[in-house]
Amino acid sequence: MSEVRAIERSADWSWPWWPLVPLYPYGQRRTLRREVISDQVWTFDQIQGIFYVVVPIRMTVIRLAAGGLLVYAPVAPTPECLRLVNELVELHGDVKYIILPTVTGLEHKVFVGPFARQFQAAQVYVARHQWSFPLNLPLSWLGFPGGRTHWLPENPAEAPFGDEFDYRVLGPVNLGIGPFSEVALLHRASKTLLVTDAVVSIPADPPAIVQLNSYPLLFHAKDSAADAPADTVENRRKGWQRIALFAFYFRPDALKDPQWGKVLQAIGAASDRSKRAYFGLYPFDWEPNWQQSFERLSDQGRLLVAPVLQSLIFNRGSQAVLTWADQVADLPFEWVIPCHLDAPIKTDGTTFRKAFSFLSQENMSGRGGHLPEADFGLLNRISRQLERLRLTPPPGP
Repeated sequence: MSEVRAIERSADWSWPWWPLVPLYPYGQRRTLRREVISDQVWTFDQIQGIFYVVVPIRMTVIRLAAGGLLVYAPVAPTPECLRLVNELVELHGDVKYIILPTVTGLEHKVFVGPFARQFQAAQVYVARHQWSFPLNLPLSWLGFPGGRTHWLPENPAEAPFGDEFDYRVLGPVNLGIGPFSEVALLHRASKTLLVTDAVVSIPADPPAIVQLNSYPLLFHAKDSAADAPADTVENRRKGWQRIALFAFYFRPDALKDPQWGKVLQAIGAASDRSKRAYFGLYPFDWEPNWQQSFERLSDQGRLLVAPVLQSLIFNRGSQAVLTWADQVADLPFEWVIPCHLDAPIKTDGTTFRKAFSFLSQENMSGRGGHLPEADFGLLNRISRQLERLRLTPPPGP
């Protein structure tokens, strides 16, 4: 058994279509179901990542008052995932509606067709302005079921589930190669708001789904290629917090430039276990103050717009994003469930709107005093390069 995986392979976790979006853990995906609002709302978490930078990806299932289920942002329909959904079907009725709430998130879009084929009675509703790259193909060519795939109505009251749900649509924000759009869906009965990528909350400790396999956490807890950290709560937390910095900044300021000569020499000193991961390559060298960056990013679970969205997407349509944030903030919700990281988050409209204050005119020069500008270095360089190549427009007012 491979220690790199630290996970028993099982047909129950099999996802054979992983080459379509080749992200870790590839063809073996665990699913963790959690009841977050008693007898009404359930989350289904899996993981995905690159170079062991693993974060949760989440599907949310809501019980309909008239019977049946609504699914928001499907995940990989592995046998385990389907079994956990079908347990709810047996109690509450068929999956009636499947919602694709984003147009840019390939990691969400790729699962909709395979998931819908497992629930033949379900109607599929997708956010408008869908596109694909490098060729803009029709939805039927992307695996969406013909005859039961529909655009989400522009007027929420016209949706067949409009008596129980309300929603607000962000965008489209023009990104040059294609638009960005996202649907925030409110379940009135539970006062729960579902969002895709717009906001997150970053926990100090690794989420439960990430802890099912400690290897990625311990991999990033290392300080050198030769390290073999013990599997402790402290090391899992250390690895998770570094993973979060990678996931949200790509390259935070506390990460030193790799000295490739030393990196390659260190491969020889790596333990046999370490060599099984990327042949012992470990090009990460952290400054002693790296944890301060995480603490500001997490800010005790504060609701946050991810730095990637701040630097590369939302600043291309500031006014549209702020208008949407105002509209969402007016909805009567008490909980937010994003498709990534922590959930559910106890919050309100005022706190939700505050997460977008970095776009306000008075904060445009300094992230509102919350996140250190130095950590945005690589993201800012990517933004400028995309502008120079005319792949995206410059940030808007």
